[in-house]
Amino acid sequence: MKKGSLMSDSLYAKSLVAIQFLSMGLMLLFSDGIFYHPLAVLIFMLGLSIGIWALFHNRLGNFNIQPKLKENAKLITTGIYKYIRHPMYFSVFLMMLGLVIATPTLYEIFFFVLLLLALYLKAKKEEALWIEENADYVAYKQRTKYFVPFVL
Repeated sequence: MKKGSLMSDSLYAKSLVAIQFLSMGLMLLFSDGIFYHPLAVLIFMLGLSIGIWALFHNRLGNFNIQPKLKENAKLITTGIYKYIRHPMYFSVFLMMLGLVIATPTLYEIFFFVLLLLALYLKAKKEEALWIEENADYVAYKQRTKYFVPFVL
């Protein structure tokens, strides 16, 4: 791979992470919170639980917030990873959906859509890297869903 391509890949990865966290931060800023809306709390807690479940099966040294593979990354296919390929993104999606449900302002909806776009592009980039790196990923991809268990 060319040096320029590595730099542009790194900039792309960092930009997606920045968009993700900026969107989440601005959603939190414009939110009145979730605690007075029972459905929002339920969805938020479901997302948090999925994230914790994913972390139990994917050791932190294997986990990367940027859409790139760590050296000696291991493909995880247990726990929630048995059903979906991007459980951490699904977790973030659900937690932020809880915020939108609790206080659905135009700002929150805009930043939620921006967050979804960033998560989708991160997942797409990661999948391309896994396909290049690990021949088992294609079979794993065929038997699992992208984000939502049994659906998508």
